Amino acid sequence: MLYALGLGDAIVGVSHECDFPADARNKPVVSRPALDLEGLTLAEIDRAIGERIGRGESIYRIDERLLRDLEPDLIVTQDLCQVCAPSGNELGVALRTLEVQPEVLFMSPSSIAQIEQNIRDLGRVTGRQLHADAIVAEGQARLARIAQRVRRAASRPRVACIEWVDPLFCSGHWVPEMVEIAGGIDALGRKGADSVRIAWQALLAWAPEVLVVAPCGYHLEKSLEQVSRLERLPEWSTLPAVRNERVYAVDADSYFARPGPRVVDGVALLAHLIHPELFSWHGPREAFASVFAQARP
Repeated sequence: MLYALGLGDAIVGVSHECDFPADARNKPVVSRPALDLEGLTLAEIDRAIGERIGRGESIYRIDERLLRDLEPDLIVTQDLCQVCAPSGNELGVALRTLEVQPEVLFMSPSSIAQIEQNIRDLGRVTGRQLHADAIVAEGQARLARIAQRVRRAASRPRVACIEWVDPLFCSGHWVPEMVEIAGGIDALGRKGADSVRIAWQALLAWAPEVLVVAPCGYHLEKSLEQVSRLERLPEWSTLPAVRNERVYAVDADSYFARPGPRVVDGVALLAHLIHPELFSWHGPREAFASVFAQARP
């Protein structure tokens, strides 16, 4: 959001996850994970994070000395998900070490409209309100064009967006809304609410015609790795999406998991995956991959 508002030069520190645009990788890293997840399986990652949160402990550490040295006037953070980014107690502790208290802007969107409001809020506190309004207006116009073209579709396919595969998590927050705008139906998704664990039998019963593997925190390469776990589950081959070779891994971090301007690109990507007869994809090739195309020699 900050880069979209033209504020890249004003950014003095980032989280370890900040990687877009490329210049963000050159900024000092203020927060890092408190857990070493390297080499753990998906189930072990889920269990380790759950146990730490269950004990009331943060899964991130803030470099308090670096934060003091950077002397920020504004801290932009979120309090939507403890797994996604530093917030709450660890940030409060770090702020108490600062001589001059910066303004803190918390973001906790659960819908596309709330993401748009976050952009406006950020524009307001940084003196870029007109720029923010323009970004939101452009995104809304793109979404309206997609929705209008979707009306030409002969049907709305059953879609399942999966945010984690072991254990299995449905989509939540703004993602079911993205599917809806793109011309699909995701009855497993929790529109405007947290993603939750679902049973494999629930996915089998929904029988999605399009299956999108979008694991939170992962770009395309890691998303593709998660698909192999699904392929070992019973009755995998009976899913309509599998029979019709419409299973896709996507770059979740870029287009789905992070609430920002690129969510609009995510809707355009979903529109292409759900209705390829109506929509082409003109974005990066590494945005998605057909699981079946990857399996072929």
